[in-house]
Amino acid sequence: MRQFDYSELADRTWDNEIISYISKIHEYKGKQELFLRQKPVELDRLIELAKVQSTEASNRIEGIITTNSRLKQLVADKTTPRNRDEEEILGYRNALNLIHENYDAIPVRRNYILQLHKELLAYTNLSFAGQFKTTPNEIDMITADGEKKVLFRPPQPYETPGAIDQICESLQRELDLESVDELILIPCFLLDFLCIHPFNDGNGRMSRLLTLLLLNKCGYLVGQYISIEKAIADTKEAYYDSLQRADLNWHEGTNDPKPFIKYMLGIILECYRDFENRVYIVHGAGAKSTSYDIVKACVTERIGKFSKQEILALCPSLGSSSVESALKKLVDEGYLVRLGSGRKTMYVRTDALR
Repeated sequence: MRQFDYSELADRTWDNEIISYISKIHEYKGKQELFLRQKPVELDRLIELAKVQSTEASNRIEGIITTNSRLKQLVADKTTPRNRDEEEILGYRNALNLIHENYDAIPVRRNYILQLHKELLAYTNLSFAGQFKTTPNEIDMITADGEKKVLFRPPQPYETPGAIDQICESLQRELDLESVDELILIPCFLLDFLCIHPFNDGNGRMSRLLTLLLLNKCGYLVGQYISIEKAIADTKEAYYDSLQRADLNWHEGTNDPKPFIKYMLGIILECYRDFENRVYIVHGAGAKSTSYDIVKACVTERIGKFSKQEILALCPSLGSSSVESALKKLVDEGYLVRLGSGRKTMYVRTDALR
């Protein structure tokens, strides 16, 4: 079995792109406390929105879906699951809530990973919830002509517990020693977790839960307010491409993790920028700003067409009717142009059409 020792990362040389990502994320982490002191009510609403988006997006990557209305009811605990997809969505919601509320008391160790997996599949009738795989699995894809192509063969079931123990112990050792930057360690741990593929089902979703857990534990709290899972789902092809390039020769221990490190750092940086932008929209419009002021500040930053739902997501302090009223006023004033009608209504800034 391959051996795992993250201390080797301390001796590696990283290119300028990775160093730049790390430097910018560190800057945002430094400003994080300033963001968190502003508009606490609006930040609470961002947390709830992030939970909905994370639950939807992480499951959507795996083809697990439901309607928007059902999703919101499930996340708000106002209904019970009607089918297998909704059972898995509810399990993800519960595991996500655990991490949001208890990340400082959840060590990254084998037994806690198994408990999170059990929580993930708690509402299903699957017998392997909370257990490592008992049969070999593989990572594959279906080609355009319908054929199955094997992309990667993970370690065998008997190798799995030891491999998980190794990556967890090596991760914690290097975090304690502070010899390797956390932003290098976290993607390398996640890459190895995905390559080990320890479960019969739920590996991708578990990796995204562990992403949030590790970032929170290391003080990068952006994932509580902006959905990292949604950022990954929106760039799914790049996500799988980076994994495929980073796992080449993984079994021999000679793989290059840089493609996956760059992808994950890009995602984290994008989420921090989104977080800053949302805080600016709420706070930058002024302490006594009206819903009109907030919406105008928001649409001024938008490029291209956008919907009312997108503005609602960016303005968590406002309700649907307030956003709709502000958009109507901006259209009446000639600042925006309304395109289409009904649910397909979109808006664009007037200066974009000149």
